[in-house]
Amino acid sequence: MEYVRFGGLKVSRFIIGSNPFSGFSHQGPEMDQRMMHYYSVDRIKKTLVEAERLGINSIVARTDHHVMRMLMEHRDGGGALQWFAQTCPEVGPQQMCVERAIKGQAVACHLHGGVMDHLHANGRLREIIPVVEMVRQAGMLAAVAAHNSEVIRWAMDNLELDYFMCSYYNPIPRGMNPEHVSGLEEVYLEEDRRAMTDLIQELPAPVIHYKIMAAGRNNPAEALRFATGKMRENDAVCVGIYNESKPGMLEEDISLLERCLAAV
Repeated sequence: MEYVRFGGLKVSRFIIGSNPFSGFSHQGPEMDQRMMHYYSVDRIKKTLVEAERLGINSIVARTDHHVMRMLMEHRDGGGALQWFAQTCPEVGPQQMCVERAIKGQAVACHLHGGVMDHLHANGRLREIIPVVEMVRQAGMLAAVAAHNSEVIRWAMDNLELDYFMCSYYNPIPRGMNPEHVSGLEEVYLEEDRRAMTDLIQELPAPVIHYKIMAAGRNNPAEALRFATGKMRENDAVCVGIYNESKPGMLEEDISLLERCLAAV
């Protein structure tokens, strides 16, 4: 496993994502339910232990009760994954989510991509400035996530951040609702992937590239080959794993990433 530096943190270039653990499939309500039934807390913890065995040292996960319980049990069992906390609008205000990240001993905290997209659509992005400062004052690395490249450009021009969470795709409009609404049609456009990855080259801090596989729609080999061609020296990828039909999926994806990085 290769590692990069985010500020003072050593971070694995493959970061495990947690959307499948929480039933966020981005493929519809039926798949959401399949993921939730499959990923018991016990099975999640086994996946996290495997991730650490394979060299992963970081996880991106939401500031909700489910995630915090999961991470507490993992740590009680000897786990040491670094938590990159993501705020989540259904829990409460962004400040409340930051407080939960502090309580849960997160090393970093980024504002939810849907919230950022929603605020952008409604001309309210400046509202997040004090939230970012709250993260920094707590001693965590501070960042924002977004699906819309225009939001990341605004953040680059208006905020001092330690990293960026950049989605390759902008699948649903967030003007009316910052939360993900399962069942809405999701659109994954190549033009969005190109716009975001072109902008990444200009960003002044490390980037976590996410949704690189278009929520299971892209071939993993192609997705990782494309991503490694766009990753800079200190960038990483975040990938969620749903391995019900392929138990070796995590190890396979890490191997693909390592081969693609070597080729680059």
